[in-house]
Amino acid sequence: MDESFKPEFHPTHHRWYSSIVDSLNNDNPSSFTTPSSLLYTYDHAFQGFSASLSPQELENLKKSSGFISAYSDKTVILDTTYSTAFLSLNPPLVYDLLPTMEKISLLVLSILGYGRREGQEFNSSMCNYKLIGARYFKKGVIAANPNINISMNSTRDTDGHGTHTASTTIGNYVEDVSYFGYAKGTARGVVPGSRLAVYKVIWDEGRYASDVLAAMDQAIVDGVDVISIYMGFDRVPLNEDPIAMASFGAMEKSVFVSSAAGNSGPALGTLHNGIPWMLTVAAGTMETLTFGNGQTIVGWTLFPENAIVEDFPLIYNKTISSCNSSKLLSNFVNEGIIIYDDTFLVHDQIKKVTTTQLLGAIFISNSTERLFELGQITCPGDVIGPKDGYSVIKYAESSKNPTVSIKFKQTFHGTKPAPLAAVYSSRGPSSRFPNILKPDIMAPGTRILAVYIPNIDSATIGSNVFLSSNYNILSGTSMSYPHASGICNDTAANPLDNTRNPILDNGNDLEFASPLAIGSGQIDPNSALNPGLIYDATPQDYVNLLSSMNFTSDQIFAITRSKAFNFSNPSFDLNYPSFIAFYDNQTVSRIEKFERTVTNVGNGMVKYKAMVIAPASSEVTVSPVTLVFGKKYEKQSYTLTIKYSMAKRGKVSFGEIVWVEENGKHTVRGSIAVSPAV
Repeated sequence: MDESFKPEFHPTHHRWYSSIVDSLNNDNPSSFTTPSSLLYTYDHAFQGFSASLSPQELENLKKSSGFISAYSDKTVILDTTYSTAFLSLNPPLVYDLLPTMEKISLLVLSILGYGRREGQEFNSSMCNYKLIGARYFKKGVIAANPNINISMNSTRDTDGHGTHTASTTIGNYVEDVSYFGYAKGTARGVVPGSRLAVYKVIWDEGRYASDVLAAMDQAIVDGVDVISIYMGFDRVPLNEDPIAMASFGAMEKSVFVSSAAGNSGPALGTLHNGIPWMLTVAAGTMETLTFGNGQTIVGWTLFPENAIVEDFPLIYNKTISSCNSSKLLSNFVNEGIIIYDDTFLVHDQIKKVTTTQLLGAIFISNSTERLFELGQITCPGDVIGPKDGYSVIKYAESSKNPTVSIKFKQTFHGTKPAPLAAVYSSRGPSSRFPNILKPDIMAPGTRILAVYIPNIDSATIGSNVFLSSNYNILSGTSMSYPHASGICNDTAANPLDNTRNPILDNGNDLEFASPLAIGSGQIDPNSALNPGLIYDATPQDYVNLLSSMNFTSDQIFAITRSKAFNFSNPSFDLNYPSFIAFYDNQTVSRIEKFERTVTNVGNGMVKYKAMVIAPASSEVTVSPVTLVFGKKYEKQSYTLTIKYSMAKRGKVSFGEIVWVEENGKHTVRGSIAVSPAV
């Protein structure tokens, strides 16, 4: 709605919207079996309201003064400890990121999702004032399902997901925790001194955009510093995307919004949270949770019990090595530990071994990393790679009485290389905003240990034994974005792994990961303390972008809520710290120019020189090649030009521009990608 049409005699927007909805019902009340009803009014993240209306009432609404647009409510798509040490985010650094303890305590993060759960035997004497508020929003769910019965009519978490993400971000120090003995140690969130406000919008009975929009609107009213969301919409027009509209309002009010990239990878174009004014976080693996099976070979497992597998017979039988027949497997019950070397679909093999109730198994697989990201082992067993598998088979075939011992619940740190781009993490480019290179950044999202709710199962033994735990290990981009939310505006990225080589892509045969998988790289809070140069973007810059995307003025107004912006300067070229160009099957040669402005946030006079690594089949030039700043906060502009042709069909080529400080310590990198159009 256009607030400029609000009559002066209505003291609030709520009164105005209420009168409009009442008038729709009064026009012809006898013709409607269910009267219209106002659900929410929005005034901070968005201007408008949500209501239950009949088709005729909607037509009448369109004739009302101030009407801009309307759309039907939509179902939301979900993106569903050691990680802080992996980021080198140790206690001293937390105080550097947020200069005083007082400021840490005043940083208020809000998480929209399933709600939160209090700890066991919790009472007020144990309160540390970390959770400073909790609200729930369910009117949209009820309006869509009038006869529904809400099973947990409170802000409590019924799924475990919300509790897990919250503790990843702001959880306090807790000693001697683990997941059934795995990852044992002290758990903590990224910013353990911060406060949390909870807004429950995800219900077992449904999840709707009207509730999400109401929660974001309320979070802005409540004065939060950060909004974290692990949900989004696919292929919804920007002017009908409540998260896009609400986050624009949040951005204008200096509220940082962090979102998950999605879990639909590794194909290109699967990103669903590519909104330009939000931080979009991809997921990576990290150097943790490589599990042992004795002194000789290290494998992968999360089997949750202390199973005793000591000097068991080791059996390799080619007839059953593919594990594709439960009938054949049943002949080997209680015989020993079986080796399976044809395990392309490891999950299926694990299910068959579990249902057949064999003593245990060793799975030889080329996809150990993918299983490590996504799988759970419900039987006594280990997954090992082909190299170790060859040695095991050779031993089993050559020894007269081969035996094996498997030791569970071991955790090894320091694996290399790490991180890797996770298979499941959605890849760019964004179908709705292709000219903005997304995701922005990568953070640990694989096998994250965090708090869980103990009244639902978190592990399984066999097919019918379910175990619960106060901590759980989960994977997904909704595990990665809490790391970025905790560090919030102080973010930088590192494109190298812990071997000082480029990050590899676990979803693309361990080739070098492109910016469409990892953004600018793994989040690097240390470098963010003193970045040297920054790329700034104003609300007007985003309006220029919207104006270039064939939106009408009314559609743009639905997002920005203001006619004070200038709509006459459309530009795809947002002042973003990355660059993307596209080719199609007909592309022979093309030239793209990008204009960028950087701000010096270092002290005093400084000079930077550009170094460029061009994508394959491309030429990149920069003008000027040197930027000279006379003082702090001074701005300088440059032009980057890419001349490129189609690379290998369907492939992404990538490079970078690096501004290197002369006689200084700062290097400021921007990713460059040449991508097939999606």
